[in-house]
Amino acid sequence: MLKNGLSWRVFHSQKRATLGKLSALAALPWLNVLRAHAALAAAPRMALVVGNAAYPQAPLNNPGNDARALAAALRSLGFTVDMRLDSSRQQMDDAIGAFCDRAASAQWAALFYFAGHGIQIDWRNYLLPVDMRLTRADDVARQAVDLGTLLDGLGKAHSSTNIVILDACRDNPFGSTGKTGAGLSQMDAPPRTLLAYATAPGNVASDGDGKNGLYTENLLKEIGRPDTRIEDVFKRVRLSVRQRSDGRQIPWESTSLEDDFYFVAPVDMHKPTQSELDAQFAKDRDDWNEALQQRTAQAIFAYLKAHPNGQYSEIAQAALDRTLAERGEERVRIQTSPENPYSHGSFDAGVMRIGDRFTYRVINRLNGHERALTQTVTRIAGGMVEFNHGAFMTDLLGNLLRSVEGAHYDDNQVFPHDYAVGKEWSTRFGVVQPDGTHDAVSFDCKVVSRDAIEVPAGRYDAFHVELSGWRLYHPAQRMRRYWMAPDKVPRFVAIETIDRAHHGRITRDERRELLSFVPG
Repeated sequence: MLKNGLSWRVFHSQKRATLGKLSALAALPWLNVLRAHAALAAAPRMALVVGNAAYPQAPLNNPGNDARALAAALRSLGFTVDMRLDSSRQQMDDAIGAFCDRAASAQWAALFYFAGHGIQIDWRNYLLPVDMRLTRADDVARQAVDLGTLLDGLGKAHSSTNIVILDACRDNPFGSTGKTGAGLSQMDAPPRTLLAYATAPGNVASDGDGKNGLYTENLLKEIGRPDTRIEDVFKRVRLSVRQRSDGRQIPWESTSLEDDFYFVAPVDMHKPTQSELDAQFAKDRDDWNEALQQRTAQAIFAYLKAHPNGQYSEIAQAALDRTLAERGEERVRIQTSPENPYSHGSFDAGVMRIGDRFTYRVINRLNGHERALTQTVTRIAGGMVEFNHGAFMTDLLGNLLRSVEGAHYDDNQVFPHDYAVGKEWSTRFGVVQPDGTHDAVSFDCKVVSRDAIEVPAGRYDAFHVELSGWRLYHPAQRMRRYWMAPDKVPRFVAIETIDRAHHGRITRDERRELLSFVPG
């Protein structure tokens, strides 16, 4: 029984009932999704595709097949393709130089693909030519191609969109020293770039049992899907590879793309009507409810493949992790390190435990009043976390489900499954106020940076997240800014809330800072 006599069963019943109240979400302001689409669709496309298999010391089976198949697919999608097979260091240098020079000559969409051996040394990534003769780690910088050189060249070219795909995370066949690690090192994508690895940084990928590697096999299945943003292409690839490998291989991406990119551009780009937005959200909501009812990994996979950037995709990822862990999956983890100068790192959301005690300083910036607020986890059950014996509840990621005042919130993803600089997502959800009135809220969310932040509890390297949104039934702008250090504290270390009425007057301006955290 929860506080005020609300049972867990009744709580879930009320929460489900409000899901049907969200048709007004279609009234969201149009977010200018048409920006630059016409220009991007018309922009010339070029690709350099490299497949290295004939390594004398450690030959591979599939890079040549992968390169040929991807080159053919890209040509069918309007790319001008330069394909190179079994290239030496000089041949790779020449091809990359010509590729970057050409990218600088016009506002190209430039794609680079490499299949073969890759290695990391001192956090830098190297692509190995077939004439590599490696006897020690120090040979790599002289004989291999530094990925940073390619990224620098594309950066100087000012291409409109850069796509770098590396199926180069096979195990290091040349031995290791203290300077090397498995797979490729984590890197943050430079501006206007999507960087994709066949598996999570610091891990190794399969060369495949068939004619293609596992990663490229699934990329080929998704790359020609019509009307699909590039981020969603790679999310579906990630899901399929994880499913096929039982979590032993999970692809990874870092993106800083500024505009939407489609391998197959939408035929009809228009501002959605209210009924179309209603239908899109209703389909998303219904599919998520179906996945919840089935409670199987297959159902969650199906939801995520249908809605890779859906309104429930972050909480679905968390549910998938829990479900597969219960089945015994030992998924690979991103190997991240504060010593890596080329990445801000990434972390899954923190895990709350019974007894965790968070004390915050709450500052009302409208009147200057301050107070201390202590919140203790007193129960965790059914995917919900109860604080202060039922005073309020969140889900396992920290998303509010029931407020202290008694308002009930539908499933939402203000706080996501994981944190990495550049990550973007959205959330839309209904709210039932204590008096029974309904409202709905929408936020667009982005991890904008990782900052050192000082709060009374100490100094943290925290992910800085910005949210911009609206209340829909009672129009008002809602702004949120929070800082998460999920490797240290499973909830926010600071959060700022600003609400504006429709005429612009600020009605709420509050900051909460962590005073102390005592683990349970």
